[in-house]
Amino acid sequence: MSDAQRPTVLGIIGGSGIYDIPGLHDVRWERVHSPFGTASDELMHAELEGQRLVFLPRHGRGHRRPPTELNYRANIDVMKRCGVTQILSLSAVGSLKEELPPGRFVIVDQFIDRTFAREKSFFGTGCVAHVSVADPVCRRLGDALQAAASEQGIDAVRGGTYLVMEGPQFSTRAESNLYRSWGCDVIGMTNMPEAKLAREAEICYATVAMVTDYDCWHPDHDHVTVEAVVKVLLGNADTARSLVRAVVPKLGAHSGPCSAGCHHALDNAIITPPEMRDPETMARLDAVAGRVLGYRR
Repeated sequence: MSDAQRPTVLGIIGGSGIYDIPGLHDVRWERVHSPFGTASDELMHAELEGQRLVFLPRHGRGHRRPPTELNYRANIDVMKRCGVTQILSLSAVGSLKEELPPGRFVIVDQFIDRTFAREKSFFGTGCVAHVSVADPVCRRLGDALQAAASEQGIDAVRGGTYLVMEGPQFSTRAESNLYRSWGCDVIGMTNMPEAKLAREAEICYATVAMVTDYDCWHPDHDHVTVEAVVKVLLGNADTARSLVRAVVPKLGAHSGPCSAGCHHALDNAIITPPEMRDPETMARLDAVAGRVLGYRR
């Protein structure tokens, strides 16, 4: 199927409160199998105002999976297998700046990846590829999110750097101050390698980071507690649902290839020549790299 013929399907990755949106219909849950293992949960398929949506609870329903143990490759692979063309990721974060208080949303445009215990690529021995993630967030999705937030009166900032830590523990004070010295805006545990894998799968990707706390650097908020985070998280979920409802028609109106080039990220990325590629490795890439490997979907 060509880019021009491919229908827009919006994937949403986030917490359990995000997909409880009024107006959803034709709702069904489906387990999708991936050659990269088991995804976090079943996928919820639905429609909102005529737009197809696919929701994935990042940590599983009931928040059963910690960040380090998430199968990021399977999560993105099953999204691709369901025809998802763009992903909106919603993530709870701590703030590293005074001017980003709890309740503020940040439409992130950069990441610093400090994770170390996660599989970060679909490619490897048998088929090597190197994609550019200089600009890891789709600016087209960012523009739509900014417009939707403005229309809804949502307290959102456009642009910011998200430091992704391994977790599951929160930062030490020394770490928190180090990341502040780097100019980072928010800190969380989940959006890497998620963003990198979305780029490898040629899916447009954007993150809305929802601030729940000031992390431990703040003199008046020097201990992050789960109780405090959850309290703000519940309020953020209401706002996030409003944002999703407002942005869906904007994203659904797009057709054809992404103007930012996301749908062609693999054009010059695969370095292993065809005669040297491993068939077993290639078979696993049928969804995420099918366009450049000759698989028809």
